[in-house]
Amino acid sequence: MNNREIIDRLYKNTTVEPEEFRQLLGDMDADTQEYLSEKARKVSRRIFGNRIYLRGLIEFTNYCKNDCFYCGIRRSNQQVERYHLSKEEILSCCKTGYDLGFRTFVLQGGEDLSFSDEILCDLIYHIKKQFPECAITLSIGEKSKESYQRYFEAGADRYLLRHETANEEHYRKLHPKEMSLVNRKHCLFHLKEIGYQVGCGIMVGSPYQTKETILEDLLFMKELKPHMIGIGPFITQKNTIFAEFQNGSVEFTLRLLSILRLMFPQVLLPATTALGTLDPMGREKGILAGANVLMPNLSPIKVREKYTLYDNKICTGEEAAECNQCLQERIKKIGYTIVKVRGDYGEIYK
Repeated sequence: MNNREIIDRLYKNTTVEPEEFRQLLGDMDADTQEYLSEKARKVSRRIFGNRIYLRGLIEFTNYCKNDCFYCGIRRSNQQVERYHLSKEEILSCCKTGYDLGFRTFVLQGGEDLSFSDEILCDLIYHIKKQFPECAITLSIGEKSKESYQRYFEAGADRYLLRHETANEEHYRKLHPKEMSLVNRKHCLFHLKEIGYQVGCGIMVGSPYQTKETILEDLLFMKELKPHMIGIGPFITQKNTIFAEFQNGSVEFTLRLLSILRLMFPQVLLPATTALGTLDPMGREKGILAGANVLMPNLSPIKVREKYTLYDNKICTGEEAAECNQCLQERIKKIGYTIVKVRGDYGEIYK
């Protein structure tokens, strides 16, 4: 069976076997990749119309107790100027975003032990009280099921936790021995059990990643059935042990975005900042490959360059309003419209 036939079966929601996914991850000519992208775009348009959802990203702390080998804010990096935002600063970011039309706020940070469950629940409660029609997404790493339950009861709606890899051997090459892939997977299933809209994901082209490990990722996602999937190309950070490794491929990331759109037609799929960092048109290309979410930065400009997950991140010096207007115009040029709604999973375009 050739690649186009496999793509057609995915498009028609016919069962595709692991061996056929493996084939799609192999060599693919430009015409077939464009065919894949076109099919993914059709699925996205059928479900979401030309609507693109915004998520306002608030990077509220760059302290982290973990020492993941690829990450610029890992515990052992002494070159980072650490910060955490106050509740008042975070609420101010939300107010700025709300006035610009954002209806989802993403609180993202390292695993900062100074933010206790009590502090986080108070923060979530006050964001929800001030902006009741908005969704709150958390992206703050591995916690106990009890903690996740408390955040949910305080008003959190969604949770992003990239699994990074579903392969144990690969996981060990990216993380210190005290971290556990088993625990990370448990966290994702706990979040689903509680009732969150849940997101997982990978870095495309991360060190020691292979087509086989990516196949395992796809199969794990089929098992998890996430509501959101965040993938972007791996980008090096100068203060990590992977500083001399190659960045991930934009083209292969776009291929995976299209495959994921066909596998999970209703999934919320961002065109990430990492795509835009490696390619000036990366976010537009992501949308044309099947993505339907953008995540502009609402963090104060004074801290953006300190949240150094990877090098050369775009939009670190732009005001939120400036960035938002730029995105509106760029997305309009490719035939899409940014909408001022929460954009929950299962919300079908009418």
